Amino acid sequence: MSEEQSNGLTQLSDRELEILRLVATGASNKQIAQKLALSVNTVKVHLRNIFAKIGVQSRTEATMHAVRQGWVEVPPEAREAAAEPLLGPPVVEPPLPWPQRIALVIAIALVIAGLGVTWPRPTAAGNGVRSEFSDLPGPNVAALAAGGDSRWQAGAQMPTPRGRLALVAWLDKLYAIGGSTSPGGVTGAVEAYDVVKNVWSPGASKPTPVANVLGVVLNGKIMVPGGYTFNGTPTNVVEWYDPEADAWSNRAALPSPVFAYALAAYDGKAYLFGGTNGRGYLGQSLVYDPATDRWASRAPMPTPRGFAAAATLDQAIYVVGGYDGRREFETCERYLPDRDAWESCAPLQVGRGGLGLVSVAGRLYAVGGGWSGYLAFGERYDPKVNAWSPIETPLAGEWRNLAMASHRANLYAVGDLYAVGGWSGQSYLAVTEKYSPFPFQIFMPSP
Repeated sequence: MSEEQSNGLTQLSDRELEILRLVATGASNKQIAQKLALSVNTVKVHLRNIFAKIGVQSRTEATMHAVRQGWVEVPPEAREAAAEPLLGPPVVEPPLPWPQRIALVIAIALVIAGLGVTWPRPTAAGNGVRSEFSDLPGPNVAALAAGGDSRWQAGAQMPTPRGRLALVAWLDKLYAIGGSTSPGGVTGAVEAYDVVKNVWSPGASKPTPVANVLGVVLNGKIMVPGGYTFNGTPTNVVEWYDPEADAWSNRAALPSPVFAYALAAYDGKAYLFGGTNGRGYLGQSLVYDPATDRWASRAPMPTPRGFAAAATLDQAIYVVGGYDGRREFETCERYLPDRDAWESCAPLQVGRGGLGLVSVAGRLYAVGGGWSGYLAFGERYDPKVNAWSPIETPLAGEWRNLAMASHRANLYAVGDLYAVGGWSGQSYLAVTEKYSPFPFQIFMPSP
């Protein structure tokens, strides 16, 4: 086996390789599911991951790729039958009967129609000016739920479809704040999702409507710094939301206007990384101390960028992915607040700009992103082995600038992650998706 073949095989799990070899035999999803004792939806998820890893768009392309790489053995009799004869006159096959001709034409038409629906398309479209700071509808595929026995479960739709918003968990609710509601539109809407009752309810609107923002909880309040305003300018305003009083107040402004930053909390303080001021992408690192109501500079990011995501894991804040107007980043860098220093970590498997990132049960989960098309899988990071591995995604289509948060039902629960809203390539979404890393949890109350 060649080095290229070996490298390709390491991208696929044993299960994925098993499914690919069955696809090459012409087996349908239902037949594969029956043979491997899986659900049809699980087979579909595996196929999406396989297509993404080997860079193909159809079962036929996947089969051809597997044959070329030597992953699928072709029987000698098939090779002989396919070989061009060296001697003798050409054999003229009789024409197909009319019923078979009609069936063949219909089959070809269905294949062409299927390719037209599933082929990835660029996000830029329409008559407007393309900007990474707002969205324009394009002819991309619509988002579709994976369903089945997926660890993702759909919840009640968010009342206001939007992306580029903040999502923060506090007690038994998730708070969706601000964001873009239509191409060029910015909102200050606040909507709270009750994770127990599976219902959304309105809250007091943010005084300064903004998009391209994030939020964190400090001292029982939700802080939302900066953002991109309705007139297309950045702001340095910092506003706090009190969930108990359903009221907003102001705190010390940022040193300068910024949006599309990464944000995380650590040891009672808020840390803001990167972002943009509308003129260029930044590598700044800022820390906010609620005790003094002041912002201070810290060691700058090694890789300046915006539209990255941050999450706290152990004694570090991981800043992952990102976008700088030209390309998406696979970059993973972790900041050590206690030492004011940066370290590198294993990169994502694919570049992700406008992704969501949360920490659950000692691991990181990256979902969404994809500025120039859609991504067929999410990723999970295990710090023990310093590696990312694929996880399923609930939406089979473009999904970026979504918002994510993690929530624990109680002190003994492992926790779930929630993803809401985002941009599908055509419109803003109102989806609420919950992912359970450990769907069957055992609660062990303390004595």
